Amino acid sequence: MTNLPPLTEALKAELAALDALPDEAIDTSDIPPLTEEFWGEAVRGKYYRPTKTATTVRIDSDVLAWLRRQGPGYQTRLNAILRREMLAALKKG
Repeated sequence: MTNLPPLTEALKAELAALDALPDEAIDTSDIPPLTEEFWGEAVRGKYYRPTKTATTVRIDSDVLAWLRRQGPGYQTRLNAILRREMLAALKKG
């Protein structure tokens, strides 16, 4: 996270004025419509990068050896396997 300078009173007043504007008063004429083609090419979470947490986990030796035999990046592969399983479980509900 970037350390931003504190807001001045003038900027706070400007933000408050913008916040008070009703949606109808906002000119959106320069925003192109979002087409089916746009959404067809959209990628969810393209710029999302989850935070990492260091932890200690007990893993069976043969599982760890198998991951390491595949070359560098075994922790990334382990995370990908766990994420795939997490998403599948979430999808099932």
